[in-house]
Amino acid sequence: MVRLPEIDRLLSSLDLDDPRYATMVVDQLLRQAAAAGASDLHFQPTSDGLILKWRIDGVMQQIGRIPQPVSGNVVVRLKVLAGLLTYQTHLPQEGRIAQGDARDQAAELGEGSHGLEIRVSTFPTLFGEKVVARLLPTGAQSFARVGDLGLPADVVDALIRALSQTSGALLIVGPAGSGKTTTAYACLREILARSQAERNIASMEDPVEVVVEGMAQSEVAEKVGFDLISALRSLVRQDPDVIFVGEIRDPATANIAYQAALTGQLVVTTFHASDAATAVSRLVDMGVPPYVLRSATRCVVAQQLVRRLCDCATHGAKGEPTENGFESALGLPVECWRLPQGCANCHQTGYRGRQLAAEVFSLDKAEIAAAIGQGVDARQLAARAELHGMRTLKQRSLDLVTRGQTSPAEMIRVFGM
Repeated sequence: MVRLPEIDRLLSSLDLDDPRYATMVVDQLLRQAAAAGASDLHFQPTSDGLILKWRIDGVMQQIGRIPQPVSGNVVVRLKVLAGLLTYQTHLPQEGRIAQGDARDQAAELGEGSHGLEIRVSTFPTLFGEKVVARLLPTGAQSFARVGDLGLPADVVDALIRALSQTSGALLIVGPAGSGKTTTAYACLREILARSQAERNIASMEDPVEVVVEGMAQSEVAEKVGFDLISALRSLVRQDPDVIFVGEIRDPATANIAYQAALTGQLVVTTFHASDAATAVSRLVDMGVPPYVLRSATRCVVAQQLVRRLCDCATHGAKGEPTENGFESALGLPVECWRLPQGCANCHQTGYRGRQLAAEVFSLDKAEIAAAIGQGVDARQLAARAELHGMRTLKQRSLDLVTRGQTSPAEMIRVFGM
């Protein structure tokens, strides 16, 4: 694993006057970010240079700074690698670092690395262009099926049942960065494996994040008029058995997706919402008729990622105060838990990796269907679902705390008090 002091030494060891400085900095930072398991690498401009940050397990960390005289060269190097217009600095741009370059960088990481795709986006700011490089692994972990995600058994069972249907809609919801797309791709691989490729799967995505062998994937290209709405209207005439809609973002997309779900296709899609009940309520607000939701939705799975405690964690004790005077369970209703400590293996954070907490919302109960038709709000809808056995995201997270897999502080960081 890469330690932050190593980044400092790397940057200070390079000669600012070396014409290869920008090339060396970018290449080394991308390699180090991949080795550390970072999902994003940020180059944030300020009045005196670039602040470097990366996101590991969903948490941002500042890792260094590039001085102003060479910061522009570093940004240009990133744009060249991603195939972006170097002279265009006043508009956002998006690109990808060529697969060959990404594989070369991954090869430097040693055993256990499977490949890397790097997506680059730029955005103009007061002090210059901010650049974010998103690192997407393309190896063994990209071939996961539903059973490989670490979901609770009842959620896996609900997903498998929904994926075996020939029509209807399966919604995977959560906030940004909660792993929705990873779960959606695992569902598509599950369909392919179980049907032995006998079901025709087509997708409309913006953009295509992972290539899945055995399905026809299409990418939105709004500059030439190939937008999500018109593409979906055409896609339903391509004789698909399963349609993957990368994300429902507006009422028109929601209604077309549900029309397809009602007319003989299984639709798998993602949606931004904090929990399953909120997703259902928001779809009604977006104009999807309640009777359509009730009849077409197979299930709604809501998920969130929480950091997993490192092996260096220690056990907490009820009634035992921490340095700030609070009990180490932070008021959560748990009897046992573990606390992060920090070691070299976890960058002194106390956490290594993340895991899913998930809830599954089923609309096949008459009381739930009636509540949707009555237009009850998300809070009441969730309460009724709990009465019929749904374990909520927070309850799932409390289970993780009790089992010592995550900490009380991490649960509060993710879900609030």
